[in-house]
Amino acid sequence: MPDFSQGDDAAAVNALRSAVMRLSRRLKHQRVDESLSPTEMSVLGTLSRCGSATPGELARKEHVQPPSMTRIVALLEAKGLVRLDPHPDDRRQKVVTQTEQAEAMLEESRRKRNAFLASLVAELDEDEWAALRAAAPVLEKLAHI
Repeated sequence: MPDFSQGDDAAAVNALRSAVMRLSRRLKHQRVDESLSPTEMSVLGTLSRCGSATPGELARKEHVQPPSMTRIVALLEAKGLVRLDPHPDDRRQKVVTQTEQAEAMLEESRRKRNAFLASLVAELDEDEWAALRAAAPVLEKLAHI
């Protein structure tokens, strides 16, 4: 296992962290709805990828405390982006489901961010683009470890 605390490996980890953070910030600015916080957008993205979930499940997936998720879900519900349905097995719980309005907004947001990223990628030469294509699955794996 490489020693990530010093030398070339440490420099590579530092460069990767810095680049991912800067690119992430730039992509976050490519939003369709400026009234939503990044956390609210993330919750909608999780619902889109994973399907309906209880607020507790969403809190775990989003790494926030359950009371915080309850507030986020209430804000999204007030904006018409999620609905709360009775849990099929537990009357004490609710299931959060995104609305068609949320799905349409997310799709437009993805289109906008993809177009922005494509404009950046267009500045790369073929070897750089090939390296980035090859790195995409590894970055995806890192995002989910």
